[in-house]
Amino acid sequence: MKYVLLFCGSAADQEAFDRMTPEELGKRYGEVGAWFGANQHRMVNTNQLQGPETATSVRFDETGNAQVKDGLFLEGKELVGGYAEVEVRDLDEAIAMATSWPGRGTVEIRPVVERR
Repeated sequence: MKYVLLFCGSAADQEAFDRMTPEELGKRYGEVGAWFGANQHRMVNTNQLQGPETATSVRFDETGNAQVKDGLFLEGKELVGGYAEVEVRDLDEAIAMATSWPGRGTVEIRPVVERR
């Protein structure tokens, strides 16, 4: 089965990340890189996303008209920082991957709709 792991954190997490020194960033990327390396055989596609200030949102009103705006549309308290599409046996294996994530915040697991 394919799942997407969404790596999420709060605005405070993003601010703390933005304040990291080059040494702290190097350590953090080393931890994350080791996690990706250990799980490489399950990875289909991965990307880190640019910061939330780079977002562009398209919002549709009730009549279907689109309005484009700079910035986030989602009104949640967490920001998505990256994702990994993985291919695993089942949800339990995806959960095991998520619980081994070396980061902070939340890892949301979503099954992919597979078209036939």
